[in-house]
Amino acid sequence: MTITRLAAAAAGVAVLTACSTSGSSAPPTVDPVPAVSGAPTPAESSADKRSEPDLGAPETVATGLDVPWGLAFRDDGSALVAERDTGRILEIAAGGGKPREVYRVPGVASGGEGGLLGLAIKDDWVYAYFTAADDNRIVRFKLSGGDPEVIFDGIVRGSRHNGGRLAFGPDGMLYVGTGDASEESRSQDRADPSGKILRLTPEGRPAPGNPWAGSPVWSMGHRNVQGLAWDSQGRMYGIEFGQNTWDEVNVIEKGKNYGWPEVEGKGDGDDRFTDPIVQWTTDEASPSGAAVTGGTLYVAALKGERLWTVPLGGGTAKAEFTGVYGRLRTVAVAPDGSLWLTTSNTDGRGDAQRDDDRILRFPAR
Repeated sequence: MTITRLAAAAAGVAVLTACSTSGSSAPPTVDPVPAVSGAPTPAESSADKRSEPDLGAPETVATGLDVPWGLAFRDDGSALVAERDTGRILEIAAGGGKPREVYRVPGVASGGEGGLLGLAIKDDWVYAYFTAADDNRIVRFKLSGGDPEVIFDGIVRGSRHNGGRLAFGPDGMLYVGTGDASEESRSQDRADPSGKILRLTPEGRPAPGNPWAGSPVWSMGHRNVQGLAWDSQGRMYGIEFGQNTWDEVNVIEKGKNYGWPEVEGKGDGDDRFTDPIVQWTTDEASPSGAAVTGGTLYVAALKGERLWTVPLGGGTAKAEFTGVYGRLRTVAVAPDGSLWLTTSNTDGRGDAQRDDDRILRFPAR
């Protein structure tokens, strides 16, 4: 793997890592990232653990979950939650309460980072991304009954980097974040769906208007995309795990190449690749889910155990709740405007506390 970082930048990484792991109250500094065409002014990183959250106190809407991963809302405000390792889909009432199993996805082969991952809802269909015995695939089904319909398969599976996020965009198309399954060359192979963001019709076919006719690929050069979100102007954000140096927030544009494995973080002037608008050290983030409400992008961090808030109009990205709730996997905006946040402390890498895993709800502001 080639990372186009200069020696001086590598020295800076050592300083950043020391800041993020030492418990120092001084916020680490992140290199400024050049603006991307059509993107908001990039934000810098600030991980000041002394800052007080501005979201208010959350209420707990569910506890005792087994590695919650996907989270999607129905029109009535209730939520569907996917449990990675059990293959169960649970329903949680809009106001919270005891989760109720409403479906169990057949064929889920959990292990490592694989299992039942992302969820999305469109009309009467529930869409699920999961790791099967031979691949990662997308199915859809109705809670009223019936077997799931496979609409897209053949995404390489691995013990790590299975991607898994699903989201319907403002255009009504299904967007899919995939991973490289630790086989880095796949990310630069346009014929391979791994290490990409895919854009599909609701039936699972390559969507009209994709950059390459007949291909499901919308963007490429990704390592492991687990966050997808759009702002009020229709700009799309992709959240990406780095390897050892930089995690990324990217503005996703049609046909663009985001550099992996040739680049991690900024491309140092390599015009073949599109730079992130925000980057964090992997100790600060290891980011997963993302959501936009108002002018803020929220990013849930696993290893970093914090919720990043990125002001899309420019400013400073701030870390909220650092170490308070442990590993954070998914953040989503409910129909009533409240923000839901899931923990991931039972995934084998966290320190599970009583009642973990849980879902927190922050009222709409």
